[in-house]
Amino acid sequence: MKLESFEFITKSENRARLFFKKACCKNRSVFCTRCRSRKVYRIVGRRYRCKRCKYTFHDFSNRWINELNISFKKWLWIVKLFELEVSTRKITQQVGLSYPTVLKAVTIIRCAILASQNPELFFRGEIELDESYFGGRRKGKRGRGAAGKVPVFGILERNGTVKVEVVKNVTAQSLLNMTIKTVRRGSIVYTDKFRGYDALMFCGYRHLRVDHGKRFSSGKVYINGLEGFWSYAKERLIKFHGVSKQKFPLYLKEMEFRYNNRQQDIFPMLVQKLCNLVPNSL
Repeated sequence: MKLESFEFITKSENRARLFFKKACCKNRSVFCTRCRSRKVYRIVGRRYRCKRCKYTFHDFSNRWINELNISFKKWLWIVKLFELEVSTRKITQQVGLSYPTVLKAVTIIRCAILASQNPELFFRGEIELDESYFGGRRKGKRGRGAAGKVPVFGILERNGTVKVEVVKNVTAQSLLNMTIKTVRRGSIVYTDKFRGYDALMFCGYRHLRVDHGKRFSSGKVYINGLEGFWSYAKERLIKFHGVSKQKFPLYLKEMEFRYNNRQQDIFPMLVQKLCNLVPNSL
């Protein structure tokens, strides 16, 4: 979003509210946020009532933005600063809210990003597979088998998108299960020499491997795309000075979202995700 447009929608609380309302009610179509029925009617003020389930709601009921009671102008500023990767403490100073309030707001944004992921996303063509390890103490063993680290499995479609998930372990069964759920059979799959990938050739994939002990690429056989994502994610996560294992998946999905949309304006995307329905309300 251009600076002039952002200044316009943040000039007043009403403009900010209408901006979010437009994202919530596409084509000005109001529906019940509980049963999804469009048979609703307006009652007092800005509230509606569903003819089918009798639920009373307003424009932002059961949406992520309604999970925190702050002004719409404050929400817009938090989203903008989050887009620019400003730290939570600095956002606190900029918007004049307490640290716990801003922390809850950015956590809601991350939850909205995670909830909007498409679980049925399928990759095809040329695919890179790799695993990496996050967190833990710097001293001691690094990489596979390092104590205290969180294993993450990544799948990248060349000239496409990346998908990453926290896994309990990097056994052949764990890696194979996620690959089968995400990658269409018949695709060309590139990996390193890790033995956990040996079974791929028996599952309908053309499996090509690069030996990092000798070289990092051999023609089109490389996993540099995923290696680039690991560097991208770790470079940005390090500024948080530690992330709990419970919240790490939220931060990881944020990195995935930013990487997949790094050539686009993510501000309107973040606004739309905040205006999506909370899954428990569907």
